[in-house]
Amino acid sequence: MRAARDAPGRQGVAQQLASLIEQLLGGRLPLRLRAWDGSTAGPAPEAGAPVVVLRSRRALRRLLWQPDELGLAQAYITGEIDIEGDLADGLRSIWSAVRGRGLQAPRVSLADRSRAAGIALRLGAAGPRPPAPSSQARLDGLPHSKARDRAAISHHYDLSNDFYALLLDETMAYSCGYWTSEDPGYGPADAQRDKLELICRKLRLQPGMRLLDIGCGWGSLTLYAAQEYKAQVTAVTPAREQAEYVRAQVRERELEGLVDVQHCDYRDIEGGWYEAVSTVEMGEHVGDAEYPAFAATLHRMLRPQGRLLVQQMSRGSVAPGGGAFIESYIAPDMHMRPVGATVSLLEDAGLEVRAVESLREHYARTVGAWHTTLEDRWDEFTALVGEETARVWRLYLVGGRLAFEERRMGVDQILAVRPTVDGHSGMPATPRAWYEGGGRR
Repeated sequence: MRAARDAPGRQGVAQQLASLIEQLLGGRLPLRLRAWDGSTAGPAPEAGAPVVVLRSRRALRRLLWQPDELGLAQAYITGEIDIEGDLADGLRSIWSAVRGRGLQAPRVSLADRSRAAGIALRLGAAGPRPPAPSSQARLDGLPHSKARDRAAISHHYDLSNDFYALLLDETMAYSCGYWTSEDPGYGPADAQRDKLELICRKLRLQPGMRLLDIGCGWGSLTLYAAQEYKAQVTAVTPAREQAEYVRAQVRERELEGLVDVQHCDYRDIEGGWYEAVSTVEMGEHVGDAEYPAFAATLHRMLRPQGRLLVQQMSRGSVAPGGGAFIESYIAPDMHMRPVGATVSLLEDAGLEVRAVESLREHYARTVGAWHTTLEDRWDEFTALVGEETARVWRLYLVGGRLAFEERRMGVDQILAVRPTVDGHSGMPATPRAWYEGGGRR
């Protein structure tokens, strides 16, 4: 449909901006734009296109200084830009229109910048660069040094235990669930328990077995393995608030003889030769250059014929990071790669990969459940962390769900073993038998 314009005469803010955006995109505007002066441009309302609202001149000034994903995210976080209605539906419609019409991401030339600056000047939006929102991460030091990694982890995971207790279900599992039922009474906590059970069966846990849980989070797997399988678990996390939470749960559940919580970096883990090692969505924080050493640590910690379970997010080789928004506001220094590249790194370290299971659709559903909780309890979240941080998480969860739905991101469980020096894995001959014989009470 051709872009709808307001009544003839002097152009309003929306019309002037629409003309510039269409030139940069090389096609018609796929959304309806409403500016602070009340002017609109883009598809007619009856076309059902999402409505993007520019609430102030400051939004335009921010985008002039930062004409990319990060600038748009900052403008949304601060409320300078909004999308009317459901954010997920709005982003889905925009991306679908862009793909369907073959529009390209803008490549802003010097001439484009000059024209945009002229429009901003006419609209009274020119001025100094707006400061980044206070919720943006600010890290110093060498990437993936221990100090910087501690700061990156603290930025995300030490937001507060109260925040995550509000967002997550009672398992406090902040990772992809495993949805095994469509029953209306089956919910996020059930999917998380089914995921924990799946991991324990893949590791073939038995009473007394030593499990090392690297990046234990709030202890969902640690506590489940100790309580249900009577495994001896060493839980490792660099996040102070997580360690305190897990220790409190260990005391409350009277698991002191089965669980040892270590507040440290994975590079500082002592001991070794565990019968099983797990690392659930922690490898994304390790860094690309550091991953071979991380894989070597996993190998070193396992005794021969010990099993390893890696659950890790993946992404295409063209854009292996989390993206400008995620790396600035959610998970600084994050690195994802194609699952095949991770498999190669694990095997290069001497591990033998026996199975890879994709959980991509499960993660779309998991993140969707977290987003529903956020919206349903919006007032509680804003009272706890403020509206700016709540909007960060809304954008993060909505964007994450769409990324998994559209296969721009994936997540996989990788089962591996450390063979003996003469090649014996200790694994049964058939896959079904791999997960049988555990010692759940």
